[in-house]
Amino acid sequence: MSASPGLLGDTAARDYSHKLRLFNAFAEPELHRVIASLELKPGARVLDAGCGTGEVLRWFADEVGPDGAIVGIDLATAHAAAARASAPPTALVLQADLLKTPLRSESLDLIWCMNTINHLHDPVAGARQLASLLRPAGRIALCQSSVLPDMYFAWDARLERVVNEAVRQYYRDRYGVSERDLAAVRSMVGVLRQAQLRNVSAQTFVIERVAPLGAADEAYLVEAIFRNTWGARLQPYLSGDDYDELTRLCDPQHPQFALRRADFHFVQTFTVVVGER
Repeated sequence: MSASPGLLGDTAARDYSHKLRLFNAFAEPELHRVIASLELKPGARVLDAGCGTGEVLRWFADEVGPDGAIVGIDLATAHAAAARASAPPTALVLQADLLKTPLRSESLDLIWCMNTINHLHDPVAGARQLASLLRPAGRIALCQSSVLPDMYFAWDARLERVVNEAVRQYYRDRYGVSERDLAAVRSMVGVLRQAQLRNVSAQTFVIERVAPLGAADEAYLVEAIFRNTWGARLQPYLSGDDYDELTRLCDPQHPQFALRRADFHFVQTFTVVVGER
């Protein structure tokens, strides 16, 4: 039995609220496009399974209107508290395991699950459990950022490649998992089909930024990626020269800082896979 209910070390005590807020602010324009593509009807009942800091709850509330219902669930106590502070007053936020929700079966029109299904030990069982909460013809939208490797250094594909490989190895070592254990990031179509959902479709949106960057873009890339995803944790996985170059590119005080370059071009994907009960 794992010490954590999640594959990637998630517990009720874990807190990465700051990183979640940074991503939601950074990707807000694209997330609005994704939500609009779901074409929710006024009065719809929506669950955000793994709601994080809750900004998406507010955007869903705008879509479904005053007759709709919005619920957010997150395992982490700190995330649930942050979501309650940012969500509209009409939304209900629960601190709970999304596999053990207190919600009634067949009570929801849409379940939104962003960057969460890959944290489960058994994503297919998780999708089946979530599907039991849907009304007939209700939908699950599994969303995952970075299904494809992100592009950070358009001028140096080799450095991008070794950094991406270092990140993957760091997470495998940190959580004691294999490459196959992490396959749910890329296999959302298979997850929903194995969970017996029908009319499964997939659409990938592109988050693209070029210099000069806005404040939300720079904050996310510097704080969430350069410092808190990369940083010193990658040093054991890179050669000395590569680590030194990465450090220079990620340092806002250095003349070579990547985000100040006129040729900075960032690309990240955001994939949404929808299945119907």
